[in-house]
Formats: sequence, structure tokens, C-alpha cells
Amino acid sequence: MMHHTAIRVRGYHLDVFQHVNNARYLEFLEEARWSYFEDTGLTPLFLDVGLGMAVVNININYRRGAVLNDDLVVRTRFESVQQRNAVLAQEIVLKGSDTVVADAKIVFVAVDQKAGRAVAFDGALKAKLDELVAAV
Repeated sequence: MMHHTAIRVRGYHLDVFQHVNNARYLEFLEEARWSYFEDTGLTPLFLDVGLGMAVVNININYRRGAVLNDDLVVRTRFESVQQRNAVLAQEIVLKGSDTVVADAKIVFVAVDQKAGRAVAFDGALKAKLDELVAAV
């Protein structure tokens, strides 16, 4: 399932060169991930069983600079789910076009909040993740 999150570039997103600072793109991606997890019902599936999410790897490609008042759309989808990690594909595009501003692959794990260690995906959470991968 492809999820869309709209973001407008504001002045505080810009650096001295008047384009979005590279670190801000990571914030845009994170905002979209939270929105995706909330809208698909994943957040309670983690929290109800005492799990958190931890990003273990991000690979991002910057394709085009975004500037003040650009309307962006972050497209988010699950690419794959393994036993102990999952990969999300995200793409930031200019709204109303296919112009890619940045794209990224994010690998995350489920963390047992009491034990403080990564655990396997299972039960209802694993079933929901598999459903989202299949819905692409």
C-alpha cells in the first residue's frame, strides 16, 4: 500500500544556501513514516505488545533541491519484511509531478522495550506487515 504525506517547505527547513538542508529530508521521511504507521494501524500493534521501532539503517539519495514553498509529497510503502527486520521505501516528489527530490530505503527492527533488544516480528504485527507488503 502506497501512503502519501504532504509537506510544505517552510523557511526554517532551509539552510544558508536557501534550499532544504540535507538533515531536514530525514525529518520529512520520519514524519511520513509516523503518519503511515498511524494510518495503517501499525502503531498500536507495536505498543500493545510492548514493542518500539528502531531504525538501523537509512540510505538516502538526494536528487533535486527543494526550496521555499515547494509542496512535497512523501510516498511510503513497505518493500519487504524478514523475520527480524523490515524495509520501507520512501520517495519525496514535487506535488503534482513525478519529479523526485529524494528517495530512501529505511531498515528498522522491532525492539522489546523492557529487554531493550531487537525481537522477531510475529503474531498480528507480522500478519499486518505481510499484508502491507503484499498490497503494493
